[in-house]
Amino acid sequence: MQTTPQQLFTAAQQQTIVNAIKNAELGTSGEIRVHIENTCALPVMERAIEMFYSLKMDNTELNNGVLVYVAIDAKKMAVVGGESINIKVGQDFWNDVIAQLRSSFAQLNYTQGLTDAVTEIGKKLSHYFPIQNNDTNELTNDISFGE
Repeated sequence: MQTTPQQLFTAAQQQTIVNAIKNAELGTSGEIRVHIENTCALPVMERAIEMFYSLKMDNTELNNGVLVYVAIDAKKMAVVGGESINIKVGQDFWNDVIAQLRSSFAQLNYTQGLTDAVTEIGKKLSHYFPIQNNDTNELTNDISFGE
């Protein structure tokens, strides 16, 4: 029986990732989500974009949502940002985040890799989209798991 993506993370590890998302969002109006699944039948960016829209990441007021997408068994990962953040950071930043994720995952440090990625994304978001007085958490901070 194949291990589900959710089974790869203990409840404590999942909470660590969720806490990283919450902490990263304290300084920004941006929204961060993490989606983890085992396989990725599509080209990774195509699948990540599909999940970005499926998780309604495009429904943020400032179009500054960011999705960290990982297909563990397929060893594929991508970061998708909303239009507003993509204009600001450029592809090199996303490539750096993915390189860091790959390095951590190669050492089986899944939780640390994801929390580090979320933290870096949060720093970048807070630079370009600082927290506003009337900011609300537009999207859940929970990890999304696929098959």
